[in-house]
Amino acid sequence: MADDTPFLDVAGLDPLSERVYLDLLTLGRSNAAHVSEKFDLGMPAASAMLEDLRDLGLASRLEGAERDYTPVDPGYSLRAIADRMGDQVLRIREALPKLVELFERVPPSGVDQTQTSVLADADAVAAWYTRLQHQARTEFLAFDRPPYVSASLDPVEGTALDRGVEWRAIYTIESFDDGTTWEEVADLAAQGEQARIAPELPTKLAIVDRRTALVSLTLEPGRISALVTSSQPLVDALHQLFEFHWARSLPLGDARARLESGSAPAEGAVKGAGRIRAATPEERTLLSLMAVGMKDDAVARQLNISPRTLRRRSQDLMNELEASTRFQAGLEAARRGWL
Repeated sequence: MADDTPFLDVAGLDPLSERVYLDLLTLGRSNAAHVSEKFDLGMPAASAMLEDLRDLGLASRLEGAERDYTPVDPGYSLRAIADRMGDQVLRIREALPKLVELFERVPPSGVDQTQTSVLADADAVAAWYTRLQHQARTEFLAFDRPPYVSASLDPVEGTALDRGVEWRAIYTIESFDDGTTWEEVADLAAQGEQARIAPELPTKLAIVDRRTALVSLTLEPGRISALVTSSQPLVDALHQLFEFHWARSLPLGDARARLESGSAPAEGAVKGAGRIRAATPEERTLLSLMAVGMKDDAVARQLNISPRTLRRRSQDLMNELEASTRFQAGLEAARRGWL
């Protein structure tokens, strides 16, 4: 071990004092004269160093003219020092929240303070989401996906829509398995919500009037946390993220429409010498759900029909589109302007 390399790294014990202590442990007994000669120190400095070891509880001073010192059993003395250090660390940890709070109260010098804070529990996230709905004046954008922290059908949205707020929401397949129902989306669509569906979304998100955003930091059930910010660069970046996924999502169509047999087909644009009918609302809904990969049982459950009926109508639709796979059906439907 190099002479200048600390071995114990105990507070109050510098490298030279540590060497004196190890020498005392090795000899079992020492005094200022020995320390002065061995470590090339003056007598006052050598005496002071041995007294420091005594103050730390690492050495005992014997009675007598020589003022000899003996080491205290390190199994007890060092353990006592370690316990004291542990208590100090604990007190520092306990003081940290208060110190951080005092620090955050002071705005950085010369920097405009914007509101950005972390919400660490589900109740706080739910309260902020409701608050943002109330604050919306022109636009509300949302990624709707689990895990949920509040009731899926929030009456505040209807109030905002009545105020003329443009409301756009992207749902995932999981949305309809955990929390949201097809009937709720239908009711919101009837009130003016524009809804689309995507196979998945990277986070939960709400953006109000392009001024404030709420974005989830975790997606694990039971560990709800989020960031709320009015930092304009961050809000702008999250808005671009929303528009990116909006452009790649499929419209849900008229969610209230049911796949009822015998619905009259509407006619559409001319193709060659014949005419291609337009898709009915229920067909657009079915194609959207098929295209994002929702399983038949889930689609049937949301549309309140049996899986057998769903498979029959899906096959009829694919036959009309002359498609052998759902992917081909989606391409042909898009070409016809059905999606």
